[in-house]
Amino acid sequence: MRISLLQCQSSRDVSANLLFIESQLEELTRQRLQWDKDAPHLVVLPECSLLFGGHESQQLAYAGDSHLSPLKSALSALAARYCVYMVAGTIPALAEDGRVYSRCYLFDDKGDTLGQYDKLHLFDVDVADGTKLYRESETFCPGNHISVIDTPFGKIGLTICYDLRFPDLFRALRLAGAEIITVPSAFTKVTGEAHWQVLLQARAIETQCFILAAAQWGAHNEGSRETWGQSMVIGPWGEVIAEQKTGTGWVHADINVAEVHGIRSKMPVAQHNRFTAPNLKP
Repeated sequence: MRISLLQCQSSRDVSANLLFIESQLEELTRQRLQWDKDAPHLVVLPECSLLFGGHESQQLAYAGDSHLSPLKSALSALAARYCVYMVAGTIPALAEDGRVYSRCYLFDDKGDTLGQYDKLHLFDVDVADGTKLYRESETFCPGNHISVIDTPFGKIGLTICYDLRFPDLFRALRLAGAEIITVPSAFTKVTGEAHWQVLLQARAIETQCFILAAAQWGAHNEGSRETWGQSMVIGPWGEVIAEQKTGTGWVHADINVAEVHGIRSKMPVAQHNRFTAPNLKP
């Protein structure tokens, strides 16, 4: 099965971000004519693909619930128009406490919602870059569930960016049946250069899953933010299958979840693990 990750350089301009994603999906459609155009195709967008940065008020202005979100409607329509399954990066969704969730939807190729996930781990970190202080919890509310979704490609577990540093989440997804784990991200350039690839490979090896990590890249919003890029497809043995280190555009790969089960049968680490399964704290 073929999957495609989109590397973006998103900004606060929702319309411009949407036009870029649509132009890339049009290009993908032309490429699919040379492949098996009728086969299911999975697309993964990066974190904040439609709205990157901006004041809290802008996040709230575009936030909605699961039925009345303009950003959700726009991405769902693109999935339907271009006949792709889509892990739709993240968009803001209203939370009960006045903040917003950083929410990832998975749409089928008709634009219907197969499942959703709200980012569990919020990036409240000091980084030696131009922004210096990142405090996601001032705007965002942490989620309260994990998500593994049945698809024609296999069982897909959803994570978002900073979640990558928490192996208990990935183990919980594996125990819930995940064969593929997606990681839409906007890693900073500083942290990405230091840790991005090694963390992705570690999570793939630990879970014996395919890892699909679509990333933001470059300078955003007149240089006020800089992200690392390097969108990657990692195999369940930890090998790099495909990547795009810099620039925007598609990363394509063919994957087969039979590889997951072959590796797990030969090295049954889940059966050998003597520690109890992780539980999500309230």
